[in-house]
Amino acid sequence: MRLLICVPILLAGCGAGGEHVLLRTVGTIENPELDEVSGLAQSRRYEELLWVVNDDGPASLHAVSQRGENLGQVTVAGATNEDWEDLAAFAYQDKNYLVVADIGDNDARRPSVTLYVVEEPEPAQTEVALAWRVDFRYPEGPRDAESLAVDADGELFYILSKRDVPARLFTVPIRPAGNATVLASQVAVLDSLPQPSQRQRNDAEKSGFSWQPTAMDFAANAQNALVLTYGGVYFFARDAGQSWHDALRSTALEFKLGQLSNAEAITLSQDSMAAHLTVEKQHAPLLRIDLAEAHMWHKNHNMGLR
Repeated sequence: MRLLICVPILLAGCGAGGEHVLLRTVGTIENPELDEVSGLAQSRRYEELLWVVNDDGPASLHAVSQRGENLGQVTVAGATNEDWEDLAAFAYQDKNYLVVADIGDNDARRPSVTLYVVEEPEPAQTEVALAWRVDFRYPEGPRDAESLAVDADGELFYILSKRDVPARLFTVPIRPAGNATVLASQVAVLDSLPQPSQRQRNDAEKSGFSWQPTAMDFAANAQNALVLTYGGVYFFARDAGQSWHDALRSTALEFKLGQLSNAEAITLSQDSMAAHLTVEKQHAPLLRIDLAEAHMWHKNHNMGLR
């Protein structure tokens, strides 16, 4: 297991000694229908716009401001919300898209799961048509997952499993030929994330599943990645020419979430210098991590962050 560089997080105000606050509450998700937010994506069209999905209910994309203000609801025509668990924005062949990951499977019973792709709509639209969908299955049978990211240059979707220890990383093509169900490829086992002891696993029902991944995002500039777990945020740097699966197996900068519970959605800003995240509950806080401050913090403390 690789060394993780830990940064403590305060949710509001300043700590003793005037410490920098790296995670700030910047707003509240106003729409009461968004009570189980499971996916969050930074718009590629509008810097101040975030897209949000619930993990069940109507097959809808919700537009919110970076303060959580409600800006619109767009139905995805031809889609169903069986268990939507992540959302990502990406540019592909000169168009901006959103992909909804209907990949939740708590009991590992679904023979295949689905990724719904749409051109990024205007927040004032009422409906958006499917551009395409990808149905896929795992090589060793059904499994639960809540984390999706997009490698547009490599034309791959990346999916990170939730309940495997360590978590497993899979890929499927962005746009496979034909309509047949695709077989995902396992490309890595992520022992770079914290692994639970046997005691932690035995006591998890009481103490929480802090190691389980709940969201993932790749930067628009293809240089960084974030993985969210119930216990923390993990920031990975990607070297030139390095694969995403190798980058995700390298040393991570870790942000502990402390008492923040049910964190299930995260997204990087357009410039990759900040991230927004939120939790599953009605009127959830919208939180922002300033990654530029984190880099400066590490530089000042001689931590050797890349």
